[in-house]
Amino acid sequence: MNKLRTALISTVGLALALCSLGARADSDTLKQNVDAVIDQAITENHIVGAVVLVAQDGKIVHERAAGFADKESHKPMRVDALFRLSSVSKPIVTVAALALVDRKKLSLDDPVTKWLPDFKPKLADGTTPTITIRQLLTHTAGLGYKFTEKPDGPYHQAQISDGFDDVKIDLAEELRRLASVPLLNAPGSEFRYSLSMDVLGAVIERAANKPLGAVVEDLVTKPLGMKSTWFVVDRAHADRVAKAYFNGPSGPAPMADPQTILFGPMTLVYSPPRAFDPKAYPSAGAGMIASAPDVLRLLEAMRKGGAPVLQESTAAAMFRNQVDGTPGLQPGMGFGFGGGLVVDPAAEKTPQSAGTLLWGGVYGHTWFVDPAKKLTVVVFTNTAPDGMAGEFPDGLRDAVYK
Repeated sequence: MNKLRTALISTVGLALALCSLGARADSDTLKQNVDAVIDQAITENHIVGAVVLVAQDGKIVHERAAGFADKESHKPMRVDALFRLSSVSKPIVTVAALALVDRKKLSLDDPVTKWLPDFKPKLADGTTPTITIRQLLTHTAGLGYKFTEKPDGPYHQAQISDGFDDVKIDLAEELRRLASVPLLNAPGSEFRYSLSMDVLGAVIERAANKPLGAVVEDLVTKPLGMKSTWFVVDRAHADRVAKAYFNGPSGPAPMADPQTILFGPMTLVYSPPRAFDPKAYPSAGAGMIASAPDVLRLLEAMRKGGAPVLQESTAAAMFRNQVDGTPGLQPGMGFGFGGGLVVDPAAEKTPQSAGTLLWGGVYGHTWFVDPAKKLTVVVFTNTAPDGMAGEFPDGLRDAVYK
């Protein structure tokens, strides 16, 4: 009997050792694949620097800070570097709004006018439709972005801010200008990426009776231990902010203020100093600053069920298609709460599982959460737009799934 017990113990020990060796080999392969993509992007002048975090089943299996936070001064990138989030702001504020829903201070089907009585944009025929909180969250409110229209478009004429440019107005004036322009489609009829999140930011302020930054801190960043996430960076943390670059004809170059970048049919106008300006309105859709570990902490909390911020059912709703049957998204994609949703991986031509929540930011970032594989990836760079779209983020995604 003792010999049998000893043999069993030895067999189990050998199996565990082999599993450990296999896991370590898989981890080494992952690191090699991911690092190769990062190194190639830096060598070929697609990006200046990056922070990449890969978490599997709640554990960080790869963490890398590569390249420069400031190339001109040879300042190396650090894992705790701060980045201008642009649209990575959206999932953070989305969680704040959903936390208010859990607390019965907001309802997804509330009309926006319940909180913002003067926000009544009209349709082209002059009628005033009802816009709901749900439609703001899902970009189906009929609003748009200035950067998606022609230079003589109505948003340009009204001098509306995209939330990351140098238009110096407060949130009330931003909403007044936005409401003065006709809606681009009837609410609920079409998905159209838009400034709806900035309107939602104003709703959140009214519903919680606090400034947006304070609400986000109380409901999201403080409970989750996100100690490096704000709408404005103070001087104490200024040296951690990665310098902003854009892909110029001769490679990445430091952004000016303002900096205009042509990206396909879009014209993006950036103002890097906005991150330090306490007078800049808090853009819920594009105005936050954070570290990659902070955003990973948020995304992992949602993947695991939302605690301690959201109820489990509310967090689960983020990973369900909220715009099923609504035109406006590319084949294979839907939209959850806080980001796009992979509905059909084959149609989307992605190795990601159905139900993967993902998005990016025009300052050069991407992220995704694949619940089926218990996988969360955050990729922050300081280079636009190559850090957000194209060969680098696609190659890194594929390297993770290899």
